[in-house]
Amino acid sequence: MKYFMDALKQYADFSGRTRRKGYWMFILFYLIFAIVAGVLDAVLGFETMLLTNVYSLALLIPSFAIGARRLHDTGRSGWWQLLYLLPIIGAIVLIIFFVQDSQAGDNDFGANPKEAASEAAA
Repeated sequence: MKYFMDALKQYADFSGRTRRKGYWMFILFYLIFAIVAGVLDAVLGFETMLLTNVYSLALLIPSFAIGARRLHDTGRSGWWQLLYLLPIIGAIVLIIFFVQDSQAGDNDFGANPKEAASEAAA
């Protein structure tokens, strides 16, 4: 839950880098809450999926922001998210990018958060 809240605190911050764990934990909680919203829509009888649509719309910008930061961590621009516009193939390519390990050392988007975390723990 910490990673989800951290992503919300950086609501529209498209700069910097996000580790793989932070990105996938955000996605996990996003999906859990989306399922809960869908169940509530069904229980309350909202045929238009009102709660699910409001939830998805509210988290649209944070989702793109954390996606951009994750792409920055692999050494790519956040504009690669435009691949979402290509049905199926774009999503597959982005998933491959998102599961890749962090680019070692500093890159154009900042210091490696994985190395910073290990140095802080030492």
